Amino acid sequence: MNTQFKKGVLELIVLKTIEYKDLYGYQLVTKISEIVNVNEGTIYPLLKRLSNDHLLESYLKESSEGPPRKYYHITPNGIQKLQDLEKEWNEFSGKVNAFLKEVSYHDEK
Repeated sequence: MNTQFKKGVLELIVLKTIEYKDLYGYQLVTKISEIVNVNEGTIYPLLKRLSNDHLLESYLKESSEGPPRKYYHITPNGIQKLQDLEKEWNEFSGKVNAFLKEVSYHDEK
């Protein structure tokens, strides 16, 4: 996938991924990698920025498999940001898809 495409949509994907279920960093990387190829070096700085912007909160939770894990939870500000990003994405991707169909249609004539 084009790196710039991925970079532009990653914030939306991260917020959407933890909208209904708190996750720790590695879970988030694994889940997002099912859709978009990402690594920890990309996700962790984004999680820090989203936390600094008060869109996410983190907390430690004991793990039976080692040290406590840092879980991320979306805040009310994060939910609002997610809704705004989803609206923008839907408008943008709809316009791009319509344009691509129009150009393809005209090229067939």
